[in-house]
Amino acid sequence: QVQFVESGGASVQPGGSLRLSCAASGFTFSNSAMRWYRQTPGKERELVASISRLGDNINYLDSVKGRFTISRDNRKNTVYLQMNSLKPEDTAVYYCKATNLPYWGRGTQVTVSS
Repeated sequence: QVQFVESGGASVQPGGSLRLSCAASGFTFSNSAMRWYRQTPGKERELVASISRLGDNINYLDSVKGRFTISRDNRKNTVYLQMNSLKPEDTAVYYCKATNLPYWGRGTQVTVSS
């Protein structure tokens, strides 16, 4: 079955960095573009970053441009989100998803607070 296991979330101070990972299984990872989303209580899930199958087409939410970097390793079936210069407004549960599949993982909590 299709699974996404997100990890790497933590509590950090403003200005800190985190690297999120999403291990995917149950489908041909290299055939799917991947996305990172985030969600805070009471709000809709927000698209943060996307990466094409081969990693040659990448897009970001305007508010994270220059701070976040999405990448993937098709040999490891894993997508990453490097987050630098974190701000309190980045606090959310972060999820990964394949663009062509209707499945979600449990997410990983990122909290940015002093």
